[in-house]
Amino acid sequence: MAFRFRSIFSATPKLHSSKRVRAKAFGARISMEEEEAAPAFGPGTPLSTVADAFERLTAELNTKEFCNVKLKPFCEACSLVSVLFGCLGIAFKFAELEYVAKVQSLTEASSRYETLESILDYDVENKSVKTAGSLSRNLRRVRQGLHLMKDIFQNFLSSCDSSLKDAASNAYAKVCAPYHTWAVRTAVCAGMYALPTRDQLLERMKENDVSAEQEMKRYINALNPIIDYIDNLYISRNITLDW
Repeated sequence: MAFRFRSIFSATPKLHSSKRVRAKAFGARISMEEEEAAPAFGPGTPLSTVADAFERLTAELNTKEFCNVKLKPFCEACSLVSVLFGCLGIAFKFAELEYVAKVQSLTEASSRYETLESILDYDVENKSVKTAGSLSRNLRRVRQGLHLMKDIFQNFLSSCDSSLKDAASNAYAKVCAPYHTWAVRTAVCAGMYALPTRDQLLERMKENDVSAEQEMKRYINALNPIIDYIDNLYISRNITLDW
């Protein structure tokens, strides 16, 4: 029995790199907007490119005692993660859709707000931090998506015998399930059986066991300070994180 749940997403995700390749292979037309919005990967793999981007953000964060993370480069790094969600297949399509929509809203806001801190300051002043569609709420959801991928990687690396289903199920239960409705949790649970195998995931990410471990650890280590920074933006303004 297939489960359906109402969409909680407010935007249609842009065509990412792997979809662009498939579309061109079949002669499909791609709009200029989709071409420009697609994450641009260099000579490295998608996973190594993501790790590079977040290492640059972390390096910048560590260079100054009171550094504020710039919104535009943050969004550029986050946009690359959507391809990793795509590698997980239909099981995490809900996460990919929500994540891409929220990153897109922050990207559009980067012409008006220079830093992540300025987003919080505006919404705090206007008492709209937790309002649906607010940039502060969208930032929380993007941070949640980054954390979900980090925990999937951590679980994936915890054992050579660990299946992707176990890794993803445990990560979802910890990071996302507490904030989702019963219908969403049920649909996600059913979708876990459609996850790729460990070997299929590595193939989709263009990695092997050795390179995947190296790049996943780079992503995890680079992301930890970013997550702490984002959490502290809320905590320092007396905003709880249980939402």
